[in-house]
Amino acid sequence: GDVNRMPIVVGVRFKSAGKIYYFYPMQIDASVGDRVIVETSRGVEMGELVLAHRQVELNTTNTPLKPILRKATEKDVAQWEELRTEEKKALSVCQEKIRNHNLEMKLVDVEYAFDRSKLTFYFTAEGRIDFRELVRDLASVFHTRIELRQIGVRDEAKALGGLGPCGRSICCATFLGDFVPVSIKMAKEQNLSLNPAKISGICGRLLCCLKYESEGYGMEGLDVPELGSMVVTTMGEGVVTHIRTNKGVVRVRLTETNKEKDFSLDEVVLVSPQKNCEECKKHSSIYLEEDEEDPIGKGNHS
Repeated sequence: GDVNRMPIVVGVRFKSAGKIYYFYPMQIDASVGDRVIVETSRGVEMGELVLAHRQVELNTTNTPLKPILRKATEKDVAQWEELRTEEKKALSVCQEKIRNHNLEMKLVDVEYAFDRSKLTFYFTAEGRIDFRELVRDLASVFHTRIELRQIGVRDEAKALGGLGPCGRSICCATFLGDFVPVSIKMAKEQNLSLNPAKISGICGRLLCCLKYESEGYGMEGLDVPELGSMVVTTMGEGVVTHIRTNKGVVRVRLTETNKEKDFSLDEVVLVSPQKNCEECKKHSSIYLEEDEEDPIGKGNHS
């Protein structure tokens, strides 16, 4: 049984920053960077080999692994490029049909199966859309199986790409294979401005990069006084004005001198958790409804 649990596999990716899927390499002589033809649960597809032969422990409850069929030939690559051109045409045909049917939906992406057995249109929309007529229309034009899939705003940004507030290409479109839940708590712990415009990505959700450093700021299990609470320090009492979680330090405005000074957590004792700072009250109310985590983070990813 153990041999099947730790098989030798290779990793294949179908989109530039897509998820990596494992396949059996069989006897095929392909190296990282090569295009390969594989059998997937959705039919035959062409992908890029991105992880060389390795042993991985597999969760046997998942769908059984499929083999790599062959290394892509020039003909395969030509067919793949032809499909990309046809997808562009299909996109404009579908957009026109959406206008004709007066549907409140925004077309994001089109994907042809490698064997042309299916054409998938990805769209975003506010609510539920009745697109049965649209599907009939598209089927009569393309003579293949049509599927329409509604995706979330994060998936839309990933498909379209763009520049983030940092000036670089957005992470999800360049290297993030999967979305992780991001919570407003992460922004609070990192002492960022809670202004939605500053901590949201171009998708309108919280920035994925808030997650990158959040482990370094973790104050789990530590007794940290909240902003605005009264504390007694080794230099008298004061109000907490700033928390530097990654350093394990709180900044306190001392009542006696009205000056601010940093203290480590073992140098302060909480007197009254009462927040007496207007600024803090404003901050804590901005985002209460989104305090858990990004609901779209668990969206459907293809």
